[in-house]
Amino acid sequence: MTNKTSTNFWGGLALWKKILVGMVLGVIVGAIMGPSAEMLKPIGTLFINAIKMLIVPLVFCSLIVGVTSMKDTSKMGRIGLKAIILYLGTTAVAITIGLTLANIFLPGVGLNMSITDPNVAGKEAPALVQTLLNMIPKNPVNALASGNILQIIIFALGLGIALTLCGEKGEPAIKVFESLAEAMYKLTEIVMKLAPYGVFGLMAWVAGKYGMDILLPLIKVIAAVYIGCLLHVLVFYTGMISFIGRLNPIQYLKGLVNPAAVAFTTTSSSGTLPATIKAAREEMGVSKGISSFVLPLGATINMDGTALYQGVCALFIAQAFGIDLEFSDYIVIILTSTLASIGTAGVPGAGLIMLSLVLTTVGLPLEGLAIVAGIDRILDMARTSVNVCGDLMVTILVGKSENELDESIYNKAASRLDKTA
Repeated sequence: MTNKTSTNFWGGLALWKKILVGMVLGVIVGAIMGPSAEMLKPIGTLFINAIKMLIVPLVFCSLIVGVTSMKDTSKMGRIGLKAIILYLGTTAVAITIGLTLANIFLPGVGLNMSITDPNVAGKEAPALVQTLLNMIPKNPVNALASGNILQIIIFALGLGIALTLCGEKGEPAIKVFESLAEAMYKLTEIVMKLAPYGVFGLMAWVAGKYGMDILLPLIKVIAAVYIGCLLHVLVFYTGMISFIGRLNPIQYLKGLVNPAAVAFTTTSSSGTLPATIKAAREEMGVSKGISSFVLPLGATINMDGTALYQGVCALFIAQAFGIDLEFSDYIVIILTSTLASIGTAGVPGAGLIMLSLVLTTVGLPLEGLAIVAGIDRILDMARTSVNVCGDLMVTILVGKSENELDESIYNKAASRLDKTA
């Protein structure tokens, strides 16, 4: 009876709670066992290998589906292009903020973790020009086989665009990729169920080898991500509203409160869509047509908060393992996170999957995922809120550019303030 009750209790916990339990237990067990906790590391290695198995097919299929889902017809194509440029541009800015804050906070400095993968040690970064040239794969099949993420992204984007331009002749292939993408989403869901056990094994090893000193850097990581998220919304987004949209940012900040609160608690951009659409139409005056197209697109491809988180966590892991990143590595991180954001939203565990993709691209050890996974839920709340705030900001700017923003509705808060004054 007791075993049945405990099984029901464990099965009823949300995944993030299970991961948090796995992290805490791992730290406790590792602290007790000391260096002998090395014997638990294979449990975590199995989880890391399962994530590596997902990366190439998941990114490839998801990107193709993401591109082909955008039907390029007249006005929709024009609006879609504006939205995509804004979404990808703000994502690049977000990850740059994350990288900057990680260089200021230096959360991983002093951990002196050792590299267990010999392929990571001694990596020499290519020159920036060579990095840009290498983005185009000479052999796409070889890029897929070798796991060259940046080349895979470029090839998938090109193939997705080509299939869209093929029209009806491209439909059968698109349906195949849609089915494969759904299968990969399901496989990702299955693999993420192993996360609590993998995190337990790796955290026990980390705590046993490095002691409790691992906890302070995690507080720095949380602080860096939350400060970055606030800066991105309160400075960058409001600046875009003011200088590009020529609108009062106060109403934007007032209108995003409810959607941001829903996003913070649910950690789901897609789940927040009803609240986001309602705020865009009723609080900000965006037309039904614009909000119905741009916001779902944003929930699919806009990953500003996740990109910022990746910048902080990638540098944290690099600092923890004593790996110096070159300028070209920073460019690769920005490019990979920005381009990959098109196809990874909506996947359970998307933040960790995208982070593993970034780490793989610049040759950083995936063991660092276990350290971050334990606090992922805390970070996920902030990054999802930023994603939703970015969706609203881009929707407002696109609506204004298409003359489909009712400024009398948008400015109602400001006019109320004037009357009160």
